[in-house]
Amino acid sequence: MSKRRKGTGEQGAELGQPGGSSTGWGGGTASLKCCADDNTRSQREHNQPTATWSRLTGGASPRGGTGGGREKAGTRGRAAACHDRRELGRGAGGGGGREGGGAAASGQSVTRRLRSAGLAVARGTHGKVLRRGREGAAAVAAAHGGPQMETVNDDFMDSFTPPLLSDSLQMAMEVENEKSNPPCFSCIFDNQNGGRSFSGESYLASGSLKRVLLRLDPSPNDYEEDAIEMFGFQWVTETALVESCGLLFGLLRQQIYKLEDLIEMNSSDFGQAANLHSEAENIRRLCINFLHYVKVFIFRYLEPPKTENDGVLHPYEELEAQFPSLLVEELHSLTLHIGHLCELPSNVLAAFTIQHQAKIFPPSWHLLHLHLDIHWLVLEILHVLSEKMMRQVVYANHFINLTGENLTNISLFETHCENLISDLISLSIQKYTKVRPSEALTSHHYPCNCIKELWILLIQLLGFRNKGSQTECFWSLVNKKLKSIFERPTSSESVSVFGTTQCKDPLSFSLWIVTHLASLYQFDRNGNLEEKKESNWKFVEELLKNSIGAQTGVLEEHLRMHLQCCLTLCRFWDWNLSVITILWDYYSKNLNSCFTVPWLGLKGLASISKTSLSMLELVKSCCCEQQIPTLYKSSNSYLIFLSILARMMKEEAESSGVHPWKQIKGRIYSKFHRKRMQELTEVGLQNFFNLFLLLAIVAETEDIVSRVLDLLDFLTPSLVSPSQRALIWRGHFAFLLIYVEKNMDISVLAEKLSNAFRVKAKEFLVTKNDYTQKQNLWTLISTYIDGVQEVFETSCYLSLSEEKLLNDGFTMLLPACRGAELSMVLNFLQVVIARLRSVHKRVSQGLQPGNADSNAQLPLVAKEHHLAVASALWRNFFPYLKSQRMSQTPPSPQLADTAAGFALLALDIPSKALSDLQPQPVLSMMQLFGWDDMVWPHLVSRYLSHLIQNSALCEAFSTMGYTSYEALTVRSWFRCVLQMFIDQPSGTLAKTDAERTVGKAYMEQLTEMTRLIFKLKEVESILSKARVEEPVLKQDPKNALVQFIKAVGRTYSGLQTLPEKSAMVLKALEYLGDVLKYVKPYLKAKGPPEGLQLAYWIIGCLVKFWAPILATSKAQQLLFRIIDCLLLPHSVLQQDKELPGALLSAIQESLHLYLQGLSFICCQSQARGAYLNQLLGSIVQQYFGRFLPPSPTALGAGQHPMLTALCSSITVPQALRLRKTTLHVINEHYMQFKGSAPPPRLASVLAFILEVLQRTQASELCDVELVLPAVLKCMVLVNELQVKKISTVIVQYMVQGCQARSGGEHATQLTSVFRQFIQDYTAVYDHRVFSILETVAVLDQTLVTSLIPTLTQSLKDSEYKQGLGRNAAQREAYKRLLTHLSEAGQNEIQKLENEAG
Repeated sequence: MSKRRKGTGEQGAELGQPGGSSTGWGGGTASLKCCADDNTRSQREHNQPTATWSRLTGGASPRGGTGGGREKAGTRGRAAACHDRRELGRGAGGGGGREGGGAAASGQSVTRRLRSAGLAVARGTHGKVLRRGREGAAAVAAAHGGPQMETVNDDFMDSFTPPLLSDSLQMAMEVENEKSNPPCFSCIFDNQNGGRSFSGESYLASGSLKRVLLRLDPSPNDYEEDAIEMFGFQWVTETALVESCGLLFGLLRQQIYKLEDLIEMNSSDFGQAANLHSEAENIRRLCINFLHYVKVFIFRYLEPPKTENDGVLHPYEELEAQFPSLLVEELHSLTLHIGHLCELPSNVLAAFTIQHQAKIFPPSWHLLHLHLDIHWLVLEILHVLSEKMMRQVVYANHFINLTGENLTNISLFETHCENLISDLISLSIQKYTKVRPSEALTSHHYPCNCIKELWILLIQLLGFRNKGSQTECFWSLVNKKLKSIFERPTSSESVSVFGTTQCKDPLSFSLWIVTHLASLYQFDRNGNLEEKKESNWKFVEELLKNSIGAQTGVLEEHLRMHLQCCLTLCRFWDWNLSVITILWDYYSKNLNSCFTVPWLGLKGLASISKTSLSMLELVKSCCCEQQIPTLYKSSNSYLIFLSILARMMKEEAESSGVHPWKQIKGRIYSKFHRKRMQELTEVGLQNFFNLFLLLAIVAETEDIVSRVLDLLDFLTPSLVSPSQRALIWRGHFAFLLIYVEKNMDISVLAEKLSNAFRVKAKEFLVTKNDYTQKQNLWTLISTYIDGVQEVFETSCYLSLSEEKLLNDGFTMLLPACRGAELSMVLNFLQVVIARLRSVHKRVSQGLQPGNADSNAQLPLVAKEHHLAVASALWRNFFPYLKSQRMSQTPPSPQLADTAAGFALLALDIPSKALSDLQPQPVLSMMQLFGWDDMVWPHLVSRYLSHLIQNSALCEAFSTMGYTSYEALTVRSWFRCVLQMFIDQPSGTLAKTDAERTVGKAYMEQLTEMTRLIFKLKEVESILSKARVEEPVLKQDPKNALVQFIKAVGRTYSGLQTLPEKSAMVLKALEYLGDVLKYVKPYLKAKGPPEGLQLAYWIIGCLVKFWAPILATSKAQQLLFRIIDCLLLPHSVLQQDKELPGALLSAIQESLHLYLQGLSFICCQSQARGAYLNQLLGSIVQQYFGRFLPPSPTALGAGQHPMLTALCSSITVPQALRLRKTTLHVINEHYMQFKGSAPPPRLASVLAFILEVLQRTQASELCDVELVLPAVLKCMVLVNELQVKKISTVIVQYMVQGCQARSGGEHATQLTSVFRQFIQDYTAVYDHRVFSILETVAVLDQTLVTSLIPTLTQSLKDSEYKQGLGRNAAQREAYKRLLTHLSEAGQNEIQKLENEAG
């Protein structure tokens, strides 16, 4: 609610205005503005005269109406109103609607303020005040000493009130009564900014610019009071600027000085800095408020120019008429006072670098931003003034009279615009000096976001004025200033334009800033993004001409930046044919250039594409619409030119619907002719292909490819280097890839390429000794292979005649390939097969009835092409593959992979397999590569690993009724494990790293194969029946095979019925196959040691764990072959010939397995038991002595295989058979004396026997029968202490063993042996015999007692034979023995003495 007004004099005294008396109207005298109601404000906003006005003024229209001219009544009323305003202390007021932009500019000012108390004041045509109620009107008139005013009757007021108090008007009143701070430049962003590009206080975001351009009230909510405070003083709102213009602008300059003084007081103290920030911010706000007031004053209160003068003007009107001219002078003075932006002190300009997130800023920051505000508000004020003056020229009369130079509002606007743009460009130059060419587009041209906003404001304002032909367009001014940079300063004036800033590279800078300025056209009047195009191509064309001109010689590093700027401009502007022409003229002359930047290192070097796909991808990157941040480093200027070409062509085709190719076509084609094509180097050819590949992508593909082929025909074949030829082939394939991506048939181009490949493949085959020629040919061939692979990988349905690329050139190529070359071809073949199978499966599924997939609509022609591709693969590749399966050297892994691919291809497309594989090509492939014993195990293991778990393959064999599929696969696994060392040298030399690597790789392959084998149904069944635990699957192949052998043996032993056992025997033999054939390579080469050990060990496990199976009649032949080949070969039977160490070592480690298995078979076999026993004895005889050490000390635990066999946990019959056979052989061949000479290594033999007795902890009957006589003989005949000692222990073990059995057959046999021993040796070795028996008596007195009759008789027989009567010494020795035999011995002594007596 406004307070009621006081009298004029009273108000003036209270306000204390300077420059005159309290009631005077002198310069600077403050006076109060009368209250204006909100309806008047709304009236000014909408500029619509209403019926109410007619009733108030007696039919006269308000000032100005809508026509802009003054009516006579209004003019006369204006002069009278001046007196009323002076007397009432009220402002004269502006004219026209607030948002009418000058349209309602003439007539008397009307102000009215609606209040809730119902007070309404209005001014009539002649300046009279109308109040609600006659008393109020009279009171007002009396108080001011004025004439009595006309009043409005009650009827009128009743009819007048309702429209003024409508709901919409009340809402407008509430909104407009909310005051806000005037907009200003601010780079302070907070969390409430809402993601906008500019601060909410900015000229853009606040809508200030939009209101100015739309001729709306600049500040509709401000300056509504009668008085306004500016620079600490109160001023009449409607008259202050007219009456005190110079004073107010002087006060403005004082505030600027004051802010400049604060900079010197800057402090690092936080409290002081906060105070300085607050004071500087207040000063800046005062200055900004004043300039906004100037803008509002012009809009609201300034009278438009008079079209006629019909009398003497009122003094105020004289001032008002002179005000525009004075304002222009003051604005000019203000611009001179603040000077150029770039001329500000460095400490002020440094405020640009202050972080925007700060809350407290130094005075320099406020001064810098105040300068920006002043520069911009001067332009706004001049623009509003021009609009208010109906675009009539306002002359600065006083300035003209003093200087003689013309100064108008228009010239001042233009000059200030030019100076401001110059300043901004100068700031950008300073910024550009720190910008690298590679960072040009990521580095902004403005040091502060406020500068960015100022640029946008200039773009919008100049664009708006240019539409009305008031000023030059923005680009014209910018271009003019940029052109001046190229000119060296020749006068002080030219130097002052850009200060002391020097631009070292004006060309690059101009393109840089134009590019960044073009991006600012995306912002609209509110600072929001919008699509808007206003190009400046003409100027850019001139820059480009300078850039690529021969005289300037711009470096590649700058040229990249220039073209990168052009590429960016293509996003903002429409396409321009001239730019393409200018650039193409340059690059067509420099196609052989590498376009490198030395300081970029390897990244800057020109690179020739290694594959057709990389070539195409490079060109596609030029067609990418997304901005690439690393474009400067990743692409040379030529590629950026291609990007420009692609973008312009695509955008023009999309926008206009007419492809621009026809306009460019002639310009490009005309640059290529025979001479030019022959001048192209390899780099030139690369650039040539890059250009036409891009054109083929964005324009008419077939026409362009046809033209390329014609141009390439200009090349002389003999002059084309191999690297150039390879590049040409890559280019051809790149075009093929474009055909494929566009789903176009490739047959013509494919045939041309494949024919050239056939020729080179033949040359490669016949070239033998020329290494260089072969390398050159391989370069071409590898290019072709890579290209074909990329075509197959890219083609979606393989329905574009891809089979044309797989011609018979490969049949000549494959036999000539070696090593890495062959690996490359086979890898390529695998990719093609896999791709064909995948696509064929997808197409077949799409063609199935009822399939709703999108592929269901594919034409059957795709399937026909698949058959053609499959046929080409079988015809041109498989014969070589088949021939390599039995090569002399281990084949490469890729051979197995490829063979597996062909097997699966035969499964998917069986009809196209070769005739010799029909009618069941899958079975034939398995027989060739998976089950053939002649194929390298490396190939078999890898081949089968691909196929074992293939469900479709298993189903196919089931459908055929081929039940041996799994058994044959297991057989192959057997062979692969047994032959894992077949490729290693047989010598004992250390393996090389390469050999270790190969062995490790094969072991990994075997491990994988083992894992898959154990998942076969048959194998799983056997393992489950044998209760084999899961961890066996994780074992190495050798141990896994042993576990499987054990599982088969246990499974067989668990069978009950004869048919089951018979079937199991057949299945087991099927698993084995010709197992001896698998190990023959080891036996033949007598190595390597690892292979021999593996072979003997695995087959030994077979003999031991499959003994029940081998005991059957169906398997005995295999057993006999095993014994003949492994244990009793011809070389073993030759006693005079030493066996190889590796072979002997292998037999030693595994012989116990054979012995145990054979002993079991000997017990089981009925028909051939005698023969088997003989074989077992022969084996023991041959190997007992070979592994017997020369002395007992070398006989360690477990070293002798027979000791291991005898002491292992085996069945009793099996153990007895083996023990008896072994001891029999020992007795017969190793303990027989030659006369009195003992056998060799007797101590070792005895030590062996002792070891057996000790380990078994028992004495068998065979021990007594076969060993004890020989041991007793050794005790008698051998004097060697070691022999005697061991023999004594043996006798001890045997006697104790028989004693433990408590009589029976063992005791009888023991007694018999000793009786025979006494009879044989007492006559000659009586003392030794009696000594031995003394030892035995200690162990078993009963045994020796039973021998007394024999001893006595032997004594008598000996004496009789001697014929010398009683032998006293002999009898004495005998009596010593008898003394150990207790009573029986004493009795026998007594008998002997009685006989003597």
